[in-house]
Amino acid sequence: MASAARPRFAPLKKGAPPTTAPKLQGIVFDMDGTLCLPQTHMFADMRRALGIPKTTDILQHIESLPPPRQATASEAVRSIERQAMASQAPQPGLVALMAYLDDRAVPKAICTRNFDVPVRHLLDTFLPASPFDPVVTRAFKPPKPDPAGILHIARRWGLPGAAGLIMVGDSIDDMAAGRRAGAATVLLVNGVNGGLAAHEYTDLVIERLDDLVAILEDGFQGRDASQRRDGAGGKDGHLADEPTSAAL
Repeated sequence: MASAARPRFAPLKKGAPPTTAPKLQGIVFDMDGTLCLPQTHMFADMRRALGIPKTTDILQHIESLPPPRQATASEAVRSIERQAMASQAPQPGLVALMAYLDDRAVPKAICTRNFDVPVRHLLDTFLPASPFDPVVTRAFKPPKPDPAGILHIARRWGLPGAAGLIMVGDSIDDMAAGRRAGAATVLLVNGVNGGLAAHEYTDLVIERLDDLVAILEDGFQGRDASQRRDGAGGKDGHLADEPTSAAL
């Protein structure tokens, strides 16, 4: 796992004085609960359709099935995701933050455990003129909390690693994937994930997406280690015990 040293990036403010802080190379966003409001109801629907308890990871369960049942289960989950698209709503501050990042020419990508159709629906509906490239969905293996998706994005951007990136998400899987990749992490806090605010994997906490504008203007600075708790007991494998693990 990457070091928990306090991450920082140079200010994006135009005309800011020179600094020794490194340049921000890009931002990776989760989708559900981050770019759009959480749709927690669909995860309960998925588990009912698959006949699995809340403690079982949906994607891992599907992967464990024999091929014929795997295809049926995958389509059942995709059907629920398609139905949920109709009620997608943008996070407060979504458009303002993306307009700012585009103005500052900050590369943007998505790393999600959703499949591509709801992702494209969200972007086409709420951010039709704001580019995200690449968009990494669950078709990319392994999914979060593995860091592979974030590291793939870094390579696509011509970077040797993810140290110049920020991962923005709302779950322990987002924070763990970002930390393991070596990226800075930002938690978008909501009514159910507050327990992650002081987690050792969380570098900074925001309440709205556009809170990031002022933070990036002045120069991103993560919290030091004394402001975090060791929520995983030093064992990365027990993420499901955290207050909010990615529901999918």
